[in-house]
Amino acid sequence: MLLKIKMSCINLELNTLLESFFLNHNHSLIFSEYAIILVFLVIGAVLATIILLLSYLLANQNPETEKLSTYECGFEPYEDARNSFDVKFYLIAILFIVFDIETMFLLPWTVSLSNLSSLGYWSMIDFIIELGVGFVYIWYLGVLEWN
Repeated sequence: MLLKIKMSCINLELNTLLESFFLNHNHSLIFSEYAIILVFLVIGAVLATIILLLSYLLANQNPETEKLSTYECGFEPYEDARNSFDVKFYLIAILFIVFDIETMFLLPWTVSLSNLSSLGYWSMIDFIIELGVGFVYIWYLGVLEWN
């Protein structure tokens, strides 16, 4: 009998806890704010699936030998893939990535320039100077020349 009373009390407390959790206005507020993101993700996933299926079903599926041939770093395949070739391609690609990242840092810096302190301003000026020195150095070494 005592065990039955304790179980009913625990059950009542659990029900009260669950009701207060689901009826709490904070959770409905969070759900209403993030529901648009959930809808956006669902629509994006559905559209991506539709586009992939339609592109697979509607595309012409008979590739030519030119399309199926080996393609390595912009060079025409002429021998075994294990042969060495000029490393300048990789060097130019790495340099492009470095200077592309510099421009990605410049855009947010210029947008928020009026809100920055002098430390933020001079830190970015230092970053630009260091990348400028790096650019002059690789120019001096002749890395950008394809002779």
